[in-house]
Amino acid sequence: MLILECPYCGVKGEETEFTGGGEAHLKRFGPGASDDDFHGYLFKRENPKGVHLERWRHTNGCGKWFHAARNTVTLEVYGTYPAQTTEPPKDIKDKISARVPGWSWREFS
Repeated sequence: MLILECPYCGVKGEETEFTGGGEAHLKRFGPGASDDDFHGYLFKRENPKGVHLERWRHTNGCGKWFHAARNTVTLEVYGTYPAQTTEPPKDIKDKISARVPGWSWREFS
């Protein structure tokens, strides 16, 4: 079971306290976007074995969206951070790199 901590209200709880929202840091396209851009947004997702950056919502608490860095194999949570962040904070990247040698931040387009 995952134990997550909401970066907004500080509540730490089991994953049942939260709702998963898919991959984090995807570029969302507005009106006027091309069909290719929209297709890529809907269907080109990472599904890694290992480190994954995800969106979560504190459903049974403050209701805010945030991001979590976790390992899909070990269920280790490296940290959580606000959803308005464009990439994981340095301390979380460093923690992941220390635990998963060779991991690197994937640039999103």
